[in-house]
Amino acid sequence: MRTRLEVPTIEQAQSEATVGDYFALLKPRVMSLVVFTAFVGLVAAPGEMHPIMALASLVCIAVGAGASGALNMWYDADIDKLMQRTASRPIPRGRITPDEALTFGVFLSFCSVLSLGLMVNWVSAALLALTICFYLFIYTIWLKRRSPQNIVIGGAAGACPPMIGWAAATGSVSLESIILFLIIFMWTPPHFWALALYRVRDYERVQIPMLPVVAGPDETRWQILLYSLVLTPLATLPYFIGFAGLPYAVASVGLGVVFVLLAIRVYRIRIGAGADRAAKQLFSFSILYLFLLFAILLAEHSFAENWLVTAGKGPL
Repeated sequence: MRTRLEVPTIEQAQSEATVGDYFALLKPRVMSLVVFTAFVGLVAAPGEMHPIMALASLVCIAVGAGASGALNMWYDADIDKLMQRTASRPIPRGRITPDEALTFGVFLSFCSVLSLGLMVNWVSAALLALTICFYLFIYTIWLKRRSPQNIVIGGAAGACPPMIGWAAATGSVSLESIILFLIIFMWTPPHFWALALYRVRDYERVQIPMLPVVAGPDETRWQILLYSLVLTPLATLPYFIGFAGLPYAVASVGLGVVFVLLAIRVYRIRIGAGADRAAKQLFSFSILYLFLLFAILLAEHSFAENWLVTAGKGPL
């Protein structure tokens, strides 16, 4: 399979980019989820961290995430211009040239990792560097155009932010942060495959071997259901290891049941507009699912320690 599409080269002349164009290059919606999950990892970690250092950590993580987005858009400029979902990005629109995006991404990558290492600790900086490199080299350059497992393996990059936040606060990685990593890792395939089901023509057009393109929509629906069934009990682990309290346990089970029911609906409705609607509903709920899980965990560790003691779980 060709690894780069043969499409007309995007104009390399000096662009007329605005600040807004460069901000769009950072994938701000993705970056916001990265920062939020990193913040939860940072707050949930044991011990205390000076607010200024915590803020510096989050800024570095945000910049590193933005750098990954810019580098991804640089490499994928040839296919982004052909996909409806990505055609409005700055490079396909001619607002920013690929060379400018590459320079911007490399500069931000270097600055974010170096700053995090010098200001906070080198364990978190190393994890941030690994995340950026994994997203660019393993997912974007190697897997995305070659394997239907691109989202499964590549999802590790998006699952790292809680570990980075935890490492920023503690200088180490622990079982708790690994479990947070695993929750996002297992959440990623059903989340993106739901999107791929109703955007399958986009991926077919640019020859990206997403699972619906390679294995077909029926197999994709089955895989979504399987991952959803694994994700639901996995998401309860923070409670069972004493890392989360009863509110989190109840929420993780309730949200998990809804997630599985929506996955079953995707599996059962396979034809027509109803199939696309079911996939869109699962995709939208999956974002809410992850946000609520981490928000409740954040609330418990930020505000509810006394309540958790009385509930019998002990201090977090």
